[in-house]
Amino acid sequence: MEILIAFLLLFLFMAGGMPVGFALGIAGGVGIWLSMGFSSMLGIFQTAPIENAASFTLTTVPMFILMAEFMNNGQMTQKLFTAAVKWFGHYRGGLAISTVMASAGLAAVSGSSTASAAGMASSVVPEMRRYGYDDKISVGVVSVAGTLAFIIPPSTVLIIYGILTEASIAKLFVAGVIPGLITVVGYCLAIYLWVRKNPEIAPSIKASSIKEKFASLKGIWTVILLSLIVIITIYTGVVTPTEAGAFGSFVALLIMLLQKKISFDGIKQALASTALTTAKIFIIIIGAMIFGYFLTITGSVQELIAMVQSLDVNRWVILTIIVIAYLLLGCIMDQMAILFLTVPLTFPVIMALGFNPIWYGILITKTVEIGLATPPLGLNVFVAASSAKVPLGTAFKGAGRLVAADFVILIILMAFPILVTWLPGLM
Repeated sequence: MEILIAFLLLFLFMAGGMPVGFALGIAGGVGIWLSMGFSSMLGIFQTAPIENAASFTLTTVPMFILMAEFMNNGQMTQKLFTAAVKWFGHYRGGLAISTVMASAGLAAVSGSSTASAAGMASSVVPEMRRYGYDDKISVGVVSVAGTLAFIIPPSTVLIIYGILTEASIAKLFVAGVIPGLITVVGYCLAIYLWVRKNPEIAPSIKASSIKEKFASLKGIWTVILLSLIVIITIYTGVVTPTEAGAFGSFVALLIMLLQKKISFDGIKQALASTALTTAKIFIIIIGAMIFGYFLTITGSVQELIAMVQSLDVNRWVILTIIVIAYLLLGCIMDQMAILFLTVPLTFPVIMALGFNPIWYGILITKTVEIGLATPPLGLNVFVAASSAKVPLGTAFKGAGRLVAADFVILIILMAFPILVTWLPGLM
């Protein structure tokens, strides 16, 4: 009964617009109160926030956010797109493919998917219109390509998953590299096939010379350098993911200062924006941990594991059901809320079934990524459509082609776990 009441309150709070962190904390607190009494609830409220927030591992979150904030001062979005156009613009659907490439580069220094989509929509969509691209393909591609920030490291989703499951964040970051590249290729292939069938939606543009192509790389060397520093230092074990975030932030600031791309006011703004974003994430973490205490007290996780283990079905059937459930939840719920609400329940089940935790983390990240572009919630589509000032229906129709590619990629990653586990296995 306590579980039913807590979950009912949780969904009512979220449906009413209450912030996810507060909804989780209050619903979990009421559940603890009903299960163990008012004094136990107060005791957990007094200790849980500081115990969970004062974690060295959690410093990874603000460090990578700060790194992205520093880089945003250098107008990286436009520079990445310009360079991508020089290299890929002359291909069929070249500007759309360039948008995917630029989004991948942006993802390598930013863990925020919605920020990536908003930035690309406001700066890239007008450029694509100038060349005669249909809004359906331009806004659709921007919406879905922005989700690359969730799977290409450094990714806040992978960080949160690692914290919730105590999986190696370093291995999660490295594990995201190949799936990220496969996703980029999948998007580009989907665009090529789409434009080949409907060439009028994406006119061709003149090819750039070799000199122009290499000259365009001068504007993006900072992104390439920074992303290589993060991945190589983590992969070689020189630094931990937490240290890589701090080191990356320092290098990003140093680069911006040397290029005179950031002022003292810019530094203050980056710090303030990082603090605001971090506070939002930490409120969710604290609320989720309180709700997690409630689930532990009631023994619901253990009961769920026992129930699943008693089912006379193949473990792959259970995994498929879980993945489908995540895809459905992604259509109606906030992605961070899905992670905090479900991972404490599904992860023990996955471990009991003998699946690899790193591989499962990438699969869940992929489902979260898809949820950002599927109706009715599709946050990235809302953000891109709003920034580009196009009808929401047009944006969702355009995003559908690339979401279809995402489903194929998800099936490939499920069928061939080696694509995810190979690189982390070398560490």
